[in-house]
Amino acid sequence: MNHLTVSLSRTTLGLGATLLALAGCASSTPTLDASFGNAVREARAAQTLNPKASAQNTQPALGIDGKAANEAQGRYVDSFKTPPRTFEVINIGGSITGD
Repeated sequence: MNHLTVSLSRTTLGLGATLLALAGCASSTPTLDASFGNAVREARAAQTLNPKASAQNTQPALGIDGKAANEAQGRYVDSFKTPPRTFEVINIGGSITGD
């Protein structure tokens, strides 16, 4: 083989290897990428009975007045600031402790 043929063969092999390497970087899932997140959106929509419920329901909640609701909501928020003290009810050893 002459020098030109060897050089051309090496160039062709190098170019082929480069194209194969670049093909590995290409996205092989264009269809999946286009529909990414659709399953979550469809599941959320299927679980929503009436998406306009908050806009349509302008009546106040029945059964609790505003002051009591405000206090209940305040206690709820405060419960995360200082959670209630926990204690063991029944211990494997049979003793009941509060510490």
